[in-house]
Amino acid sequence: MSTDAAIQVRGLQKSYKKLEVLRGVDFEVAPGSIFALLGSNGAGKTTVVKILSTLLKADAGEASVNGFDVVAQPAEVRQSISLTGQFAAVDEMLSGRENLVLVAKLRHLKGAGAIADGLLDRFALTDAAARKVSTYSGGMRRRLDIAMSLIGNPPLIFLDEPTTGLDPEARLEVWDAVRELAARGTTVLLTTQYLDEAEQLADRIAILHEGRIIVNGTLAELKRMLPPAEVEYIEKQPTLEDVFLAIVGHE
Repeated sequence: MSTDAAIQVRGLQKSYKKLEVLRGVDFEVAPGSIFALLGSNGAGKTTVVKILSTLLKADAGEASVNGFDVVAQPAEVRQSISLTGQFAAVDEMLSGRENLVLVAKLRHLKGAGAIADGLLDRFALTDAAARKVSTYSGGMRRRLDIAMSLIGNPPLIFLDEPTTGLDPEARLEVWDAVRELAARGTTVLLTTQYLDEAEQLADRIAILHEGRIIVNGTLAELKRMLPPAEVEYIEKQPTLEDVFLAIVGHE
């Protein structure tokens, strides 16, 4: 396996009794990139993330994260990553700032207040810092959740279907947050079932289907796999998402 990849996966297999979930998964993720693992519900995306984050053991194959073997060096892997699941892991009874301060203190970091303030500013939550999270919108909660996962500056973050259940405006907020992560050099492995999400965010896209990666490449490379399109001049109609965002005034 390559020595300079942030994530390396070879021949990963996992079954639950007679159900084969992963049947030989292979891919690599370059440092500082956004890698989208695209697939339908039940394709095995979350299983891959659980194995890479040491929450689950594979039946066969090998994987390393940030140069650490997920089986032989699980503690080192966990120290170098952060994981954000499908639902925001925030305390609704605390304010946004209190959530961040709490996590910083649990990680025994000095200057917890300054760390919290910096992340609130970075994710455009300063104005809501003192409000209880129970009053936050879905997009705000997800941004706070991602901010919490960055405490300690992990070089790699797993985002497991981060926009599930969010409205179109909140999804755009999360997309902006993910782009900002990559712009600062954080490696992002994003699992999603939304094609437009992978298209908008990812440097590389791998499609996981029936337990295997069936294609892996940049968006341009994937598009070249199709026959050349016939050029037709038609009037472009706005999508429902275009209409919604125009009405609510999203820039």
